[in-house]
Amino acid sequence: MAATFDISGYSDALVLLGTAAVIVPLVRKVGISPVLGYLGAGAILGPLALGSFIKDFPILYWFTVVDESHVSGFAELGIVFLLFMIGLELSFARLKAMRRLVLGLGGLQVLVTSAVIAGIASLAGLPSNAAIVLGASVSLSSTAIVLELLSQQNRLSSNIGRASFAVLLAQDIAVVPILMFVSISGGESDGSVIVSLVRALLQAAAAIALIILIGRLAMRRLFRLVGSARSSELFIAAVLLVIFAAGVIAHQAGLSMALGAFVAGIMLAETEYGKAIEATVEPFKGLLLGIFFFTVGMAIDFREVAREPLLLIACVIGLIVVKAVILTALGRLFHLPWFAAIETGLLLGPGGEFAFVGLGLAASLHIVDARFSGFILAAIALTMALTPLLSVLGRRITRKLREQGIGDPALTAKPPGGEAHAIIVGYGRVGRVVSTLFKDLDVPYIATDIDPAAVTRARREGENVYFGNAADPEFLRVCGVMEATGVVITINARETIDAIVEQVRAMRADLLIVSRAKDAVHASHLYQMGASDAVPETIESSLQLSEAALVGLGVPTGLAIAKIHGQRDVFRAALQQAAREAGRAESYAVRRKHRSAT
Repeated sequence: MAATFDISGYSDALVLLGTAAVIVPLVRKVGISPVLGYLGAGAILGPLALGSFIKDFPILYWFTVVDESHVSGFAELGIVFLLFMIGLELSFARLKAMRRLVLGLGGLQVLVTSAVIAGIASLAGLPSNAAIVLGASVSLSSTAIVLELLSQQNRLSSNIGRASFAVLLAQDIAVVPILMFVSISGGESDGSVIVSLVRALLQAAAAIALIILIGRLAMRRLFRLVGSARSSELFIAAVLLVIFAAGVIAHQAGLSMALGAFVAGIMLAETEYGKAIEATVEPFKGLLLGIFFFTVGMAIDFREVAREPLLLIACVIGLIVVKAVILTALGRLFHLPWFAAIETGLLLGPGGEFAFVGLGLAASLHIVDARFSGFILAAIALTMALTPLLSVLGRRITRKLREQGIGDPALTAKPPGGEAHAIIVGYGRVGRVVSTLFKDLDVPYIATDIDPAAVTRARREGENVYFGNAADPEFLRVCGVMEATGVVITINARETIDAIVEQVRAMRADLLIVSRAKDAVHASHLYQMGASDAVPETIESSLQLSEAALVGLGVPTGLAIAKIHGQRDVFRAALQQAAREAGRAESYAVRRKHRSAT
């Protein structure tokens, strides 16, 4: 077995893992996007760069990718997971709220940019199919880079953030028909493109209908069964099963696995399991998408770039200028202020990651020349690398313009994670009471619970409740804890309460945390952990009993309520004081232990 063992695949995997574990954290530390880190690492460590010198320097074997085929499968999975996540974000409510900007501004941007670029390519002598594929591919921008950049700047809820999100959403939707067109164009042998397109659309409709039918019949039941087992491993297995099953159905119908995953994501987006699924998939998607960007970087041939450097620079500048001008003009057409239209144009002017998918597929189907595709992909990669600089340039330019009001009401629609709300943890009897009061007083909230049966009942009643473990930081992030106004913990499991308080406080030092407590000792412990307020069951029940007794014995209601409130404040102050003393004692013990050790 040792003689037939192929180490090259494992050495390539080591390069990928080393990039994720070492290079990406380093570039993130200096403020560079991880996407650019993966792109740069792929360009340098790929077989077209340092990998081409292995014969002269054998030591490079362990630091470069030897064979692209060893990692291409993982890269394809990255796209599958990315489209599944996009499907999870495309809830029908979000699409309805932003439909004018998504379908209008975003849709026109894709169509107009595709037509302009295709027209230029046709004039340059490119065949019509190749020109259309090129135009459609470069019309797309980088969802990963732009949204991460705006998120780091806390500008997702600004005019620029909302407009950019709407356009990126339209582009993400456009990916599916673009990839279908590429597949059809490359697979056609006789007959017209229109006939092939109609046939493919019917075949796609049948496959999508099958996925939806199976999903309607089985998906909720599957996750309800798995959720009741309270096992994160089984939940992960169920999520992977859904993604790959949908992908296989689409693949067997002649479509891409990514399309099947996309449809499955949309179906699960508005279910009670959507946020838990998103939290589960995020780590896989991040790593696999990183591998995809690494393979994208590997496609950059520096020798091709060196042959035509002036043409490459012209393509980079031309692409950014054309897309930015079109987007700025369309932005003004949709009543965006000048500053928002200009900066949105500059942010979305560079190309995006799906250009590598579309043009890579086109090259494999011989729609475009592989050498030409490599040159264009190198230009697109450079435009992506320029995105942070274009963001800075856009902000400097727009500072000189007078800020105007929001012209389109759709701009008030919140992008993912942009809405301030409270999070209610637990939807038992206490959680229901809290949610009812919040609803009556128009306090926005979402509720979570680990019991799938309770979540299903609440969803049938129209309540905004999601299945998931609130002690999981990724699930809290998906629920919007970074933008939340407060967290209310209503469950009665002491260890779980402690874990949630600790996790929430670690993520947000300023967030209001109101928690149920088992008793006075537990309440004091929660105060010590950082809870804003803790309500002990034993003390609260005694106060309620005392209030009922006082009113029943003839004490005026107002006086009784005031007395009970005062006594509650006394108990709260005593518990907080006990927490502070316990903290000081613990700190003193630690210092004493440290002195004795030294």
